[in-house]
Amino acid sequence: MKPGKVTSGALVLLTAAALAPSLASAQQPTPTVIATGLEAPRGLRFGPDGALYVAEAGLGGKNSTAGQCTQVVPPVGPYTGGSSGRISRVKNGQVTTVASGFPSAQDAMGDLIGVADVAFLDGNLYALLAGGGCSHGNANAPAAVAKVDRASGKWQVIADLSAFIKKHPAKFESPDDFEPDGTFYSLIALNGDLLTVEPNHGQVLSVSRGGTIKQVIDISASQGHIVPTSIAAYRGALYVGNLNLFPIDPQWARILTIAKGDFDDLDLAPGFEQKGPRVVNSKAGFTTVVGVDFGPDGLVYALELSDGPGFPNVGLGKVVRVKHSGDIEEVVTGLNVPTGMTFAPDGRLYVSDFGAVPAPAFGIGRILRFDVAGGW
Repeated sequence: MKPGKVTSGALVLLTAAALAPSLASAQQPTPTVIATGLEAPRGLRFGPDGALYVAEAGLGGKNSTAGQCTQVVPPVGPYTGGSSGRISRVKNGQVTTVASGFPSAQDAMGDLIGVADVAFLDGNLYALLAGGGCSHGNANAPAAVAKVDRASGKWQVIADLSAFIKKHPAKFESPDDFEPDGTFYSLIALNGDLLTVEPNHGQVLSVSRGGTIKQVIDISASQGHIVPTSIAAYRGALYVGNLNLFPIDPQWARILTIAKGDFDDLDLAPGFEQKGPRVVNSKAGFTTVVGVDFGPDGLVYALELSDGPGFPNVGLGKVVRVKHSGDIEEVVTGLNVPTGMTFAPDGRLYVSDFGAVPAPAFGIGRILRFDVAGGW
């Protein structure tokens, strides 16, 4: 991880000795641990069966593709790959494996990428496979969107994201922080398509049911290398959070508002009342955003990996929300390098805790539930 530069594939630099559970905060609601023993849990989504589905990056692997393709530059690269990524299902206190064998990769610093997120479209489960690609040690399994059969656990790639971003490069790509296969992070269903965010290149892509890939926007063209990570939709606009650069400079990350045409024609989310004829608007004052969602109160919520200067550490993760006034309010504090969040149909908040940890601290990931009071 280079001073002044983000390592968008490797979200965190910690020592295993530092991984003591922390949820200390006088202000936050009491957490309930609903699942443990997870392997780098990332994105979360409730399915049509009422169960919570969890993307897990996995354990990486030992496969090297050195000499076969361009490698990610040190100190992050090279990666070694494997097939230890999986999707788990949590319901009634039981954790079961829905599907496994997805590409997983570990970089030279010990950090992991694998199954980054899950989404449901027309009742079908889809997975975002960030650990794929030759540059991640998985030459035969690209970074991709896969369709997953929940009953059998079988899955198939419907969209080769690795091939697309190589054929359609972003306008601005940082040469000393470049991953040829990307580091895809978030996936949502919207208007019959799937939308995904690629942090390293700075692109938002759409994937149709049939696997056709299109670029929605190249964020790097106007914003540079800000590392967009997460996406949500509200009344015709997209809300995209960004991680920003490491070492962390608190409160300089943003949530971008992206739409076609003039913002004067849009009903923006509460607290996002900045308007004008621009394609990208923004709300600043966040730190290391890795999740964006809308709560049952209609407000924008952001998950922050680590709200402190320097590099990420345990106990510094947060969930914050944007009030009607535009002020940013803390909702949950004391999280441990969290990597994903979602709201349940009943309005309760679920967070992937210990989601970004280095080797050898595998299997300590957990899912926390919070009863969050609405804001204004």
